[in-house]
Amino acid sequence: MNALNSLLDGFGTALTPINLLWAAIGVLLGTAIGVLPGIGPAMAVALLLPVTYGLDPIGAFIMFAGIYYGAMFGGSTTSILLNTPGESAAVVAAMEGNPMAKSGRGAQALAAAAIGHFAGGMVGTVLLVALAPTVAELAVDIGAQDYFAIMVLAFIAVTSVLGSSRVRGLASLLIGLTLGLVGLDQMTGQQRLTFGSLQLADGIDVVIVAVGLFAIGEALWVAAHLRRRPPEPIPVGRPWLGRDDVRRTWKSWARGPFIGFPFGAVPAGGAEIPTFLSYVTEKRLSKHKDEWGKGAIEGVAGPESAASASAAGTLVSMLTLGLPTTAVAAVMLAAFQQYGIQPGPLLFEREPDLVWGLIASLFVGMVLLLALNLPLAPLWAKLLRIPRPYLYAGILFFAAVGAYAVGGEVIDLVTLLIIGLIGFGMRRYGLPILPAVIGVILGPNAEQQLRRALQISDGSLTGLVNTPFAVTVYAVIVVLLAWPLLKKAVTRGRAEA
Repeated sequence: MNALNSLLDGFGTALTPINLLWAAIGVLLGTAIGVLPGIGPAMAVALLLPVTYGLDPIGAFIMFAGIYYGAMFGGSTTSILLNTPGESAAVVAAMEGNPMAKSGRGAQALAAAAIGHFAGGMVGTVLLVALAPTVAELAVDIGAQDYFAIMVLAFIAVTSVLGSSRVRGLASLLIGLTLGLVGLDQMTGQQRLTFGSLQLADGIDVVIVAVGLFAIGEALWVAAHLRRRPPEPIPVGRPWLGRDDVRRTWKSWARGPFIGFPFGAVPAGGAEIPTFLSYVTEKRLSKHKDEWGKGAIEGVAGPESAASASAAGTLVSMLTLGLPTTAVAAVMLAAFQQYGIQPGPLLFEREPDLVWGLIASLFVGMVLLLALNLPLAPLWAKLLRIPRPYLYAGILFFAAVGAYAVGGEVIDLVTLLIIGLIGFGMRRYGLPILPAVIGVILGPNAEQQLRRALQISDGSLTGLVNTPFAVTVYAVIVVLLAWPLLKKAVTRGRAEA
């Protein structure tokens, strides 16, 4: 009841005209910046941090929250329409959203994503209000061996459901894990795969990898086939969701938040793992398995709902523990410190107006985001009518700008081109792209958690399976690996009988 009263007070703060204005500006800026490949919500918040020096803390953080959600949706827009993720959380949206766009259903994919963001954000924020203290306590109890088990589950799940074979999925994952090794060893400081280049000592940013594999690889692939097959104009389609679309997506919208929120709340979480797991879950439960890879709308609705709920979950550990779980949370933590405020268990007591005003503004931002982007879905979809050479020239330009903005180094552009050529080769030989991106995102974290778990157990492998949580996750992994073999054996036995 106290939380409900505090939330009502927070709405009183968030619904003042000036704070509504900051929320609207944040959503607009976030969506616009999120559309640019490579410039995700973290960079958007970081770039706008100096602009907020003259604002009061409540207004600044309300605008940051709008930027966060807006940039996440903007990233999924280019991911769906152009196969060019604006940030890592939007990678999964390209898997089914882009085939939908190519078949003339881009507006439906964008509408499913917008409603998914709204549903996920609303449920995630309700869970934030209700469960913040409990989830924070659980997050503290999760150890290195549990994180490693979760990441192994993500690796196995995504390689087993994507691509034409598990071998190709595993090969793609190994490419990503290799790219993730580039840079300094986080524990020993030893250089790995840097070839003596100081610029590569910090590793390859995941944005450069995602943009290179998706955008540059796709542009090169299209360019290689344009002369053989003249491009056909892509129809925009009707700008609304039909009854069948809603019937197929409402369960995905409802499931997404319960996958995304817990992962956003735990340290080393974020939106990447839950979007991958949501995609896998929706594919397993779908009654339209023949559409997957060709434009299954559930593959957009579920992951986008999970991503939005994960954003709300991220605020749990940042506000209650002062522990950022994503790059955006780290930038927002720096913003808190800029105002002399230290997030932690006492923040709700010391700064109730700020905290509850921020939480209430999340509800307001979700409504603004839906109201802004549902009518714009057909307009965004018309990007596909641009002639293919001009469209991909623009993609290459913005991809290069986004990659250069990451570090401001020329070597980033060279790295982008090399990774784009790798993406082209992967398309040529039928390797799925997503496992490689997962390998880059999760590989370094998985290695770090593995080494921590082994250090704690004095090098004993039993240290990886000494908690009920880890044992449960590994049991799920065994089921995932064994199920296709068991299914094949049962089918063969019935055929022989």
